[in-house]
Amino acid sequence: MAELAIWRPLQELRREIDRIWDEFFGRTQFPERWERFEWAPAVDVSETEEAVVVRADVPGLEPEDLEISLSGNFLTIKGEKKQEREEKKENFYRMERLYGSFVRSIELPAEVEADKVEATYKNGVLKIVLPKKAEAKGKTIKVKVEK
Repeated sequence: MAELAIWRPLQELRREIDRIWDEFFGRTQFPERWERFEWAPAVDVSETEEAVVVRADVPGLEPEDLEISLSGNFLTIKGEKKQEREEKKENFYRMERLYGSFVRSIELPAEVEADKVEATYKNGVLKIVLPKKAEAKGKTIKVKVEK
């Protein structure tokens, strides 16, 4: 007697997509393939009336390991996260933290005053405040009421 099987196309599709994803990235079967991936810090870019503000997550880096430059309308953040090495032998079961050099170039939404840029570092977060040029700030025009 034959068994009756329920066909669930969405579940099969999901399994197939997961298999292709895992095969391509190798995360579940070959964790050592993570070593190939380069890392780059996540950034937030926001804008106020006065400035463009960029925040970058750079935990484990020292401020002296960072280089910030401005060229035209592009802000570039460079750095290197060095792997901690100790003399004692360790047998790793999993290594997921990423290390190495990175470069992030961000197009700014407004023209800024290059000579007034300030960068601060606190708790692993780099904050860059880029004051806008006067013409980029815009001008508010009040409407006069005639009587």
